[in-house]
Amino acid sequence: QLQASGGGLVQPGGSLRLSCAASGFTFGNYATGWFRQAPGKEREGVACITVNDGVTYYIDSVKGRFTISSDRSKNTVYLQMDSLKPEDTALYYCATGSGYKGGSYYTCPQHIEYRGQGTQVTVSS
Repeated sequence: QLQASGGGLVQPGGSLRLSCAASGFTFGNYATGWFRQAPGKEREGVACITVNDGVTYYIDSVKGRFTISSDRSKNTVYLQMDSLKPEDTALYYCATGSGYKGGSYYTCPQHIEYRGQGTQVTVSS
């Protein structure tokens, strides 16, 4: 299972670090990502990583502000979020699974096998 933590209320320009700890399996070659969903908006994959080779992916709106990383010894994936904006407000959750779809490999999970509970991030003054 996945256990997500680290959300909260922060002012614009502030920082938060989300953690996603795995138990019962290792991230290994899984495609692992952080997703978010705000009220009235579609879910979007924010940042993804393949732990074994460290390849990462970010959506354009968070490039240069968010950093996804992993600690194999703790079997945990992190999302460091800096320079937060009000539009980053959403329920964030981590998910992992196969990155294969249609014969291609994607850094973000295409078939989710494990999903953590959400953690709320609110950016407001």
